Amino acid sequence: MHKVSKFLSKHGLSYHHTDQAVFNTASDDAPFPSERDIFTLRKQRGVNLGSWFVLERWIADGPFQHASSPGQSDLDVARGSQAKEILEHHWDTWITPDDFKWLADRGINTVRIPIGYYHVSGADPSVLRGTDFADHLSVYEGAWHRITTAIATARQHGIGVLIDLHAAPGKQNRDAHSGTSSPNLSFFTKHNMAHTTHVLTVLLTQLSRFAESQTPPLRNIVGIELLNEPQPDAHISELDKWYTETGQALRKVDPRIPIYIGDAWQTDRYAGFVEANSNNLAFMVLDHHLYRCFTQQDGNTPVSQHIQNLRDPNADTLKLFARVSEKLQSAGSALVVGEWSGALNPGSLQGVNNEIEMRRDYIAAQLALYERYCAGYYFWTYKKEHAGDKGWSFRDAVDAGVFPSHVGIRADEAWEARYNESNNEADKMRRRTEANDRALNEHARYWDQYPGKYEHWRFEDGFLRGWDDAWLFFTSVSSIPALTTVPELGFKGACAKRRGTEHAREKGSGNLWEFEHGYSQGINLAYDEMMTGK
Repeated sequence: MHKVSKFLSKHGLSYHHTDQAVFNTASDDAPFPSERDIFTLRKQRGVNLGSWFVLERWIADGPFQHASSPGQSDLDVARGSQAKEILEHHWDTWITPDDFKWLADRGINTVRIPIGYYHVSGADPSVLRGTDFADHLSVYEGAWHRITTAIATARQHGIGVLIDLHAAPGKQNRDAHSGTSSPNLSFFTKHNMAHTTHVLTVLLTQLSRFAESQTPPLRNIVGIELLNEPQPDAHISELDKWYTETGQALRKVDPRIPIYIGDAWQTDRYAGFVEANSNNLAFMVLDHHLYRCFTQQDGNTPVSQHIQNLRDPNADTLKLFARVSEKLQSAGSALVVGEWSGALNPGSLQGVNNEIEMRRDYIAAQLALYERYCAGYYFWTYKKEHAGDKGWSFRDAVDAGVFPSHVGIRADEAWEARYNESNNEADKMRRRTEANDRALNEHARYWDQYPGKYEHWRFEDGFLRGWDDAWLFFTSVSSIPALTTVPELGFKGACAKRRGTEHAREKGSGNLWEFEHGYSQGINLAYDEMMTGK
């Protein structure tokens, strides 16, 4: 690949110091985008590494061979015989370096790793104090080393890692994947909520310490998810308060880490929550899970209608994604789909003549939705113990051709060649200028219809900055040799707020919204330019 400086010069990014080293992976003081920026702010196309640490029997049955009754949860395995040996063997064999390479080769650039609080005990045994797992330190103390090894291995393949607290003290939902088989939900007590904050503080402290101790430091931890699929019922206000207080506690440990929160299937409400907290808890990301296979209504809906509902701009799903993503981006945040799949209720496939084709269209409709409105998405799950499930197993879906063989833009010679054939620097600058002029004219024409005091020059500043930042992301592929796909700026709202702060410091606050509108349009049109070359 070309050196970064040559790429920057070629694409007309003259206001950056292209005669100096653009990236310094050992320091967060490096020019934008630093290595940390590339991992945390790029469009994240990912999978969940389900049943690696938090076990689910329907995915991997092997670890449950000696589990105590009812044999459905991590606690059942821990209480059974030979638990330490069984689990350590599973951790060492379920996901290997070859799996990370397989994922990277197919464009997957991020993984979400679900863990339980007990998996952190090897770093700090205090996380087990007073919990259901208090007597099982010896069983789980070896997990922490495997988790940190997974982060380092992912980095070797250019893959980011989202650490997801899937099982909290007391259980935040009634499912067995929250740690125990008990139907009791007792997370929403003062004690368990406070203890979970302690767990997350320990988790982030240890992750940061581990990442900084490596040579070079690991910058591929893309975020911490506070809680998977909380089920607050009547405790919604308590969850709000806990999200706020825990987020603030984690900010004191590491102010740079993106904080992901689950929407508890109340997406509009939590988009408003993120917006309301955007000033005191920056870079909070909203996680929404989308499945269309569990309810009676899902089963009564033909797959063709599911597909239509995902594509129709007047349907509820697309309208939800459109309004939520717009609100979150304006707040400096973003929407991600932390779990989704190609699974369908058998009722949805009744009368279908070509199941493979319909499954492919169903997955394609979801991908198009997420690509348009989300900063990232994570398929559930990477694989199952027994092969053949095209709905739930990513590997099987790819092998069956219902999931694309590659996502994102390959960082290969073909990609480089597209910009070496006829696109010289002068031509690139001309397109940049023309795109800016068109966008600025449209912006001014629209807003000048309404009385107000505008500063359209801020829109232009934002547009040019957004355009150039998008290209800086594209060209940053050569700064991290392990990357197999071209980074695309995905967390536009977070970048707009960051650049807006710089702009205000230099030129005063004024109508910052115009700068941010221009910034977003600059990114979008730069992407179109990169994809089409015109």
